[in-house]
Amino acid sequence: MDEYTPFLDALSALLGCEGVLNDPADHERYVQDWAGDRLGMPLAVARPRSTEQVAETVKLCREHGVRMVPQGGHTGLVRGAMPDPEHAELVISLERMDRIRRIDPLNFSIAVDAGCILENVKRAAEAEDCYFPLSLGAQGSCQIGGNIATNAGGLNVLRYGMMRQLVMGLEVVLPDGRIWDGMRALHKDNRGYSLAQLFIGSEGTLGIVTGAVLKLSPRPEKSQTALLAVPSVKAAMQLYALARRQCSDLLSAFELIPRECIELALKAAPQLSDPLDAAYPHYVLLDLAATGPVDLGEMIEALLTRGMEDGLVLDGVLATSMSQSQRLWQFRESMLEGQQQRGEHLRTDISVPISALADFAEAATQAVGTHSPDATIIAYGHVGDGNLHFNVLPPATLAKEETTNLLHDIELLLFDVVDRFGGSISAEHGIGRVKQAAYLARTSDVERELLAGLKQLFDPDQLMGMGRILVDPSAS
Repeated sequence: MDEYTPFLDALSALLGCEGVLNDPADHERYVQDWAGDRLGMPLAVARPRSTEQVAETVKLCREHGVRMVPQGGHTGLVRGAMPDPEHAELVISLERMDRIRRIDPLNFSIAVDAGCILENVKRAAEAEDCYFPLSLGAQGSCQIGGNIATNAGGLNVLRYGMMRQLVMGLEVVLPDGRIWDGMRALHKDNRGYSLAQLFIGSEGTLGIVTGAVLKLSPRPEKSQTALLAVPSVKAAMQLYALARRQCSDLLSAFELIPRECIELALKAAPQLSDPLDAAYPHYVLLDLAATGPVDLGEMIEALLTRGMEDGLVLDGVLATSMSQSQRLWQFRESMLEGQQQRGEHLRTDISVPISALADFAEAATQAVGTHSPDATIIAYGHVGDGNLHFNVLPPATLAKEETTNLLHDIELLLFDVVDRFGGSISAEHGIGRVKQAAYLARTSDVERELLAGLKQLFDPDQLMGMGRILVDPSAS
């Protein structure tokens, strides 16, 4: 690494001792994501405190030909922010850039540093009687910059949209070190191309988001949570259509949870108990929220009455307090821990048209069951927006190599089914490295040419986020 000594010395002079981590012993938390995946070790970890320091760091990288990868809260699932195992890369962590810059409750907007933890942004909004609706299981550690770079989704997409719909303006350090200031708090701005939208979902390949203006909503004054037992996925989707019509835009979350997920949650969180007296094949966890003189209790009671009359609802429980609501949502969170405890498994993140979701689930289940009858299928997700996490737990008796090969084959089968239904192989997790091959195999020549052109325009030196989304040219 002697060849990088001048660069590292200049970086330390720029950021100071606390701003650069050179010792591999200090890199542990920067080389592992939420799923526990690991790749390579970084050349070093840069921890700038300001947009200007990010810009100067990027200029140094360009001057010395050093590759760089922006990193947020380490909660990604496609290995996009992990250091490359084949090339020396500088991790640029935004963790020390965590200021709430300003909040405007009348304009329903908040300006923040990219390193702000999502939960802290939500709390800052609530202090002004506002609401930032992005809701993720990792909200206690994920950062706004990462949410923007991956176009995060989560539980409230049904009502409020993806991160793309929640961003009003951005501040971005470009791969040549210039700063693009698009921090506008305008609800309407129709001036030409929307540069901000290019960076949202770009996974740190076109620039480093350092600041954002986010859209807020009125803070809900009341909510209703229900866990309902349904006989099938088809019934769940029919119930969703009914809920959308009877509850309109007050329906903020609609989650499908199979019985297998309840069992995983019970094992992962022993303090939980079975939510209903009997076990059912599928459940729906839904939320209604509102401000003003709206009777949510009457609304949800009417929905349940109609649902039971139509045979869509078999049983259910309504939360009568905030603590009961949180306990019901704990099933949704704990089932993820239960999957992790089962070891290596297939995680998918697909979307199909909402009207096709039940048929897709049936076709995918049949395809996987035929290929591996002993595998356990865990199909759950934000089905109100067409997003299904169709995960597969392999038979426990398989050796590691057999497990890896089986899960790879099953993923290929599932993606073929996704194609048949006109869906997407990534609804909210992004592409990164994990889904690159599958993504590029499904893009046309025209689309690949446009994508490569954008990358070349923004990053002609090919130094930022290489090998994520698009193939690294040096690897061919």
